[in-house]
Amino acid sequence: MEKIKIVLAYSGGLDTSVILTWLKETYDAEIIAFTADVGQKEELDGLEGKAIATGASKVYIDDLQEEFARDFIYPMFQAGALYEGQYLLGTSIARPLIAKRMVEIARKEGAKFIAHGATGKGNDQVRFELAVASLAPEIEVIAPWRSEEFRSQFPGRAEMIAYAKKHGIPVQASAAKPYSTDRNLLHISFESGMLEDPWFDPAADSNKEMYVLSVAPEDAPNEAEYVELTFEQGNCVAVNGERLTPLQVMNKLNELGGKHGIGRVDMVENRFVGMKSRGVYETPGGTILFTAHRKMESLTMDREVMHLRDSLIPKYSSIVYNGFWFAPERLAIQALVDESQKHVTGTVRLKLYKGNVIGAGVQSPLSLYNPDIATMEADPTQAYDQNDATGFIHLNALRLKVASGVHGASVHGAKLEQ
Repeated sequence: MEKIKIVLAYSGGLDTSVILTWLKETYDAEIIAFTADVGQKEELDGLEGKAIATGASKVYIDDLQEEFARDFIYPMFQAGALYEGQYLLGTSIARPLIAKRMVEIARKEGAKFIAHGATGKGNDQVRFELAVASLAPEIEVIAPWRSEEFRSQFPGRAEMIAYAKKHGIPVQASAAKPYSTDRNLLHISFESGMLEDPWFDPAADSNKEMYVLSVAPEDAPNEAEYVELTFEQGNCVAVNGERLTPLQVMNKLNELGGKHGIGRVDMVENRFVGMKSRGVYETPGGTILFTAHRKMESLTMDREVMHLRDSLIPKYSSIVYNGFWFAPERLAIQALVDESQKHVTGTVRLKLYKGNVIGAGVQSPLSLYNPDIATMEADPTQAYDQNDATGFIHLNALRLKVASGVHGASVHGAKLEQ
């Protein structure tokens, strides 16, 4: 009888290395290891050989960086997504792409199962599995960390290290850091370990070595650097006048942002599964892009369209954070976002200085800003008659006057002295 095939999301770390061998033994299965290159850099070195040595029958290491930037990061940034006012969703947005590619590999290889190493307490299990359910409901998902058999066998890292040693699994558990990281083109995240104490200060001088993508703001250059981002229909297409692909834009902005200590966030967030968790993030390029995009919109986007789109930011951000990228509600909001971006075209100039991204100018051939109308001097266009404001104010005040006449001024929350 032909063995079942399982496509495993594989990082090469202790957890997924142990899971690979455990799945092979437990299910008597053929394991196809898959690693998505979404910008992990040196973390990918030697992964293919390690996976084969651990028992994988086949290994896929696919460069998805351009697709990640073009089809996931850019649309999300057009929507202005910002989870709980701080998080640029760097981990969240990578999961649907990884799941999509796993589904493609599973179908190509005739595998009916997909497995991942996400824990039963985190968000990633939800993100992976909701994406798979959306794209390939016929494929079953194996989540070892939710298996009592697996958890009883591996109650802690010591048992995993012992298992790896017994099975000759090539992992370097002794070099593990006292926190977990997840890196991609958009950001790097740090969680668990010492960071579980929300009073712990990762930015203290003694902890500076933790950060990967950026220097500390106080160590950034003492001289500001200017950068210009050119947008076409809401997407950045050039940096300092040089046409670039979305991937090249992200790499360039990451370099600039990291140099100037930009994009560090330390927050306690609300996970979809119900608990609060502390996360530290570095998003240097994304922070620059987010700021520039917003400034471009301020010049070119209609007020009511902007306010409507902005009212959907919390919902859209939660959709991405919670793993519903391929759900109909995200696609519906994205259609509105796409329409809102048709005139978001022009150039933004920013000043980068010691962790700050400061606006330094914006221009567009589609600008809705008319200095002749906005001026405090005489309006040469006669487009705005200041006398019109009298009726405008009277009409907007009418309901307030009626309510005050019936209930008194206290109805408006004011306590007036007699």
